[in-house]
Amino acid sequence: MAASDRVVLGPLVGSIDQGTSSTRFLVFNAKTAELLSHHQVEIKQKFPKEGWVEQDPKEILQSVYECVEKTCEKLNQLSIDITNIKAVGVSNQRETTVVWDKTTGEPLYNAIVWLDLRTQPTVERLLKIIPGQNKSFFKTKTGLPLSTYFSAVKLRWLLDNVEEIKQAVRDGRAMFGTIDSWLIWSLTGGKNGGVHCTDVTNASRTMLFNIHSLKWDSELCHFFDVPMEILPKVRSSSEIYGLMKSGALTGVPISGCLGDQSAALVGQMCFKDGQAKNTYGTGCFLLCNTGQKPVLSEHGLLTTVAYKLGRDKPVCYALEGSVAIAGAVVRWLRDNLGIVKSSSEVEKLAAEVGTSYGCYFVPAFSGLYAPYWEPSARGIICGLTQFTNKNHIAFAALEAVCFQTREILDAMNKDCGIPLSELQVDGGMTNNKILMQLQADILCIQ
Repeated sequence: MAASDRVVLGPLVGSIDQGTSSTRFLVFNAKTAELLSHHQVEIKQKFPKEGWVEQDPKEILQSVYECVEKTCEKLNQLSIDITNIKAVGVSNQRETTVVWDKTTGEPLYNAIVWLDLRTQPTVERLLKIIPGQNKSFFKTKTGLPLSTYFSAVKLRWLLDNVEEIKQAVRDGRAMFGTIDSWLIWSLTGGKNGGVHCTDVTNASRTMLFNIHSLKWDSELCHFFDVPMEILPKVRSSSEIYGLMKSGALTGVPISGCLGDQSAALVGQMCFKDGQAKNTYGTGCFLLCNTGQKPVLSEHGLLTTVAYKLGRDKPVCYALEGSVAIAGAVVRWLRDNLGIVKSSSEVEKLAAEVGTSYGCYFVPAFSGLYAPYWEPSARGIICGLTQFTNKNHIAFAALEAVCFQTREILDAMNKDCGIPLSELQVDGGMTNNKILMQLQADILCIQ
C-alpha cells in the first residue's frame, strides 16, 4: 500500500494490559482516546497442587509479543501507520512473583500468582517472630497485613525451596520482579542490557517497600531475608524506562507503568479525594483515592500507592478493598463444574430464574481477603434443595461477587467517614447486565 493511502491520525499510544486471565494490547488515538485496535490472548493458569497457582513467565512474555504483532497487523489492514505509535505503557497483574537469570534471560521457576496459597506455612513461621504475632505489625510502613497475597512471602518461599534460585542468588545472577519488571526487562533487551525497574504502585504490593519514603526498606528486607541487590529500581509511574528492542514497535519508548488496579483508577479519572472505582476481573478490587495522604484502615482495607505521574510529581495514595475471587468464580463454573461452555452463558442461566431461591455461594477458593484476611477459609455452596439447579447456582455466583463488594464498600465508608455516593466500574464482568443491576441494588448506589 502506498504511504499516501495511509490514514493520518496524529500520535497514537499503545497499552500492554497483562492480567491474570489474559493479555491484551490496545492502541488509542492520543488526542481523542478512541480505541483503534486491540488483540487479546487467554493465559493458562496451572494448579500443580491444592492451593497452588502458577503461570509460565515465558508464555506471558510470548502473549505480549503476539498481542503487539497482531494489533499492528490489524492497524496496517486499517491503513493506520504504526510509526505514529509514540509510546507504550504497561499495566499488569500485581504481586505475582518472578525470579529469572539475568545472564540467560530464562525464568528460574514459574511465576507464583497473587492468588497462590502455598506460602501459608511461611506466613505462620514469620508471624511467630513478630511481637504479639500481629499480622498488621508492618502496616504503618507498607499499608499491608502479613498475608500470602503479597510478593515478599512468595519470594521467601522461592528462596527457601528452589535450588536453582538459591544458586543464582549466590552467583549474583538472580533478578526478582513482579510481572511489570519481567516484561519491561525483557522488552527493553533482556540479557542484552534490559532495564530492571518497577514503578511505585507495583513496589507498594511487595511488602518490601516503604510507602512513605518510596524506597525499598532495609528493615523489611532483613525481616524477610531478601537480598536487596536482586530488587528492581523503583521509578515513577510516568517516565521513559527504556526502548522496545524487537518486533513491530522496535525503538518505541516504554514510558508508563501502573499495577492494573491503579491503572483502572487513573483510567476512570478518579484523581480527586473520595473518587472510587471497582474492577470486576479475576478478583474484585475497590479503590478510593485518598490524595497525597496515606489513610491507614481500621476496618481491614489496604493502604496502597495509587500513582505518581512523573519523576517530580507528588505521590497519591488509595484505600483498597481486595476480593480474591470474582470473575474466577465464572471460570470455575466453566472449567471445573462444566455447567457453562463460555463465561457469557452465566448471565443467560441467571436470567432464566432471576433469583437464587435461597442458594448462597461463598467462593473462598483462596481464603478470604478484605476485610477478613482469613487464609484458612474455604468455599461453600449452601441452601441447596431438590429444586436447586445450575441456574440458581449461576445466580448465586453473581450475587456472591456483589455481596463481597458490599462488605468492602461498608468498610470503606467506615474508614472514610463519608459514604460513597457513586462508583465507577470496569473489568470483563461489567458486560454482565444482571451482575451490574444486582450490584446497584445491593449497594444502593449508582
